[in-house]
Amino acid sequence: MFKIRQSFEQYRGLPREIYILFIGRIINCLGSFVGPLMTLILTQKFGMSSAESGSFIALQSCLQGIGLVIGGKMVDSFGRKKVIVVCQSLGAVLIILCGIIPISMLTAKMMIASSCLYSMAFTAYDALQADVTNTKNRKVSYSLLYMGINIGFAIGPIIGGFLYKNYISLVFIGDAVTTIISMVLVMVLIKEKTIYKSTIENEEENKMEERNELEDNVEGSVFKILMSRPILLVFCMIMFFRNFTYAEWPFALPLQLGKIYGSDGASMFALLGAVNGTIVIIGTPFLMKLTKKFSELMNICLGNFIYVISFFMFGCIGSMPLFIMAVSLMTFGEIIGAANSSAFISNNSPASHRGRLNSTLSIIIMSGGALSPMIIGNIIEKYGLMPGYTLAAASALLAVVLGIIAEKIAKNRMIIRNSATI
Repeated sequence: MFKIRQSFEQYRGLPREIYILFIGRIINCLGSFVGPLMTLILTQKFGMSSAESGSFIALQSCLQGIGLVIGGKMVDSFGRKKVIVVCQSLGAVLIILCGIIPISMLTAKMMIASSCLYSMAFTAYDALQADVTNTKNRKVSYSLLYMGINIGFAIGPIIGGFLYKNYISLVFIGDAVTTIISMVLVMVLIKEKTIYKSTIENEEENKMEERNELEDNVEGSVFKILMSRPILLVFCMIMFFRNFTYAEWPFALPLQLGKIYGSDGASMFALLGAVNGTIVIIGTPFLMKLTKKFSELMNICLGNFIYVISFFMFGCIGSMPLFIMAVSLMTFGEIIGAANSSAFISNNSPASHRGRLNSTLSIIIMSGGALSPMIIGNIIEKYGLMPGYTLAAASALLAVVLGIIAEKIAKNRMIIRNSATI
């Protein structure tokens, strides 16, 4: 009982804004009905074929990438809260209209437009949560936000599933309403600030912050910053290969379970999804407590090494108890990497460029998950499941090697900086 209490005590004393964002994340994800049901909506309500719905989702992903870039620039130019309020309000209005008008191709177009607006706000939230935290409390803060997302997603799709059959309009309207509620919480209760301002009037405020010079405002383009901080580019490749690996479990595992269990494969995969979500919610506080003293890069290396083991296991096993064991192990790696990766980017990004850097890095990182089903799908079709899982495990192992190299670069940089200040 003491260990349980101790694990949750690490979340005491965090910035007030983090608790507000935590509640907002739960509310927003509780109403995330449209995203998880997108494929069913396109095929069953719009009458699209599997190929057409796949092309639609691919187009949406491309446009969301453009939205990330535009949003990143807007965040750094106009401020975090303005982008959140404008983009999420417009996106929510479009989703409400989807629930009011008769379903047609116009509805599909509005769904795409809304998702692009939401993606623009995504970078603003990333920058805002970095602004209100510092290097000491960032990992724990991000793990709490990550837990909030999973609490919402553990319940939201279930509610959406009940509404989908007979109340499709409420799927859209409920999604928009929860988005608006979470946005209002941010708008009313969180004060926007830009940390480490160089102006004289903010000197006293800056002394009170847990200062990290890598977060100081700088001049220049995103390209110039990335060239001056090659560790961010190495980190991008680490996360690219990590996402490449992770994307195989919702893609290859259903195929594998279908071959083993036939028509029961879908329910078996749903069970494994429930195991994954439950462990994320329960296990996050404990794993964050255990790994709190290690650097972000070392924790990400640990998470990736766990991926190596778990994904290789997937290719070798064939019984449900072992699948549960492998998914549980994979989830531990997922938890360890999630909060640490976001914290690493924030700790190494200047406050003046957080929006642009987050959007640029996100596109590179997410492309790993986008490419994985295409590449591994072809391998599975030609050579079978085991070679596909082997490639996924090899990708995670490459991420481990790159992580060790990046950790050495970070330590050398710290030694040089400390020598320069002596």
